[in-house]
Amino acid sequence: MNSMTGYAFKEIMAGSALISVEIKSVNSRFLDLNINVPPFLNPVESRIRRLVCGKVARGKVDVTVRSHDTESSATVTADPLAARQYFEAIGYVASAIGKNAEDIPLSLIIAQDGVLNVTRRYDAESCWEKIEPVFNEVLDSFIADRKREGVALREDLLRNLDILDRCGAFFKEWQPQMEDRFRESVAARFSELLGEHADQNRIMQETAAMLVKYTVNEEIIRLHSHLAALRKEMEENPVPGKRIDFICQEANREINTIGSKSQFTEISAMVISAKDALENIREQGRNVE
Repeated sequence: MNSMTGYAFKEIMAGSALISVEIKSVNSRFLDLNINVPPFLNPVESRIRRLVCGKVARGKVDVTVRSHDTESSATVTADPLAARQYFEAIGYVASAIGKNAEDIPLSLIIAQDGVLNVTRRYDAESCWEKIEPVFNEVLDSFIADRKREGVALREDLLRNLDILDRCGAFFKEWQPQMEDRFRESVAARFSELLGEHADQNRIMQETAAMLVKYTVNEEIIRLHSHLAALRKEMEENPVPGKRIDFICQEANREINTIGSKSQFTEISAMVISAKDALENIREQGRNVE
């Protein structure tokens, strides 16, 4: 079980290249992968995507790769026409404020946009050969970080599931008392209205009708089934997040029905405990991959 949140970063010098890789993620219903690389690495972006998708199933994942090679080939071109136009324009401003155009430094002209243009040539394949080992190391560290947090999430989920199991056992234990309460209630009503002339067959019919309406046997059976399914997902499914949320919705329906049929304050109190534990599972489940 992995968390959907994680972080890893590394920056190294690989020969003449300064390489940095950062991977971070937060919760998301699906895999939302955003890759940010320099334009010259666009040809290898699909490889980065395959590497991440092979190890991550859910979460909003941001991948940032930077590479600066101090020895990369560069071509510098000059635009003399632009330089002259800058010189004339700056000279006009200088004369307007009483300065000499001859005092304008060359560095000021060269610093203007478009006077000098630098074009660097990169070989995406050779760059990726330097970046790939660093990227794989950061990706493994990122996955390990998600897994470490997932261990804590799993422990909390199982702790709340244990609470739900105890609540389910409590409901099952009290079910006969609930049915006895219904029988007593029907018998008391008939005795109050008819006294000793109450028809026992009618009492039995009414009791059976109330038991059909108010018994929680089916809800208890379904609840235990949902809890068993939850435990199986947590223990066997490496990416149980979506299933946990769905099963919790089903379990919540059964707990609500048990609460609505309850005739005992003890059961009502246990329903509150069950709903609290289930809500904790749903909240934590939204952090699980």
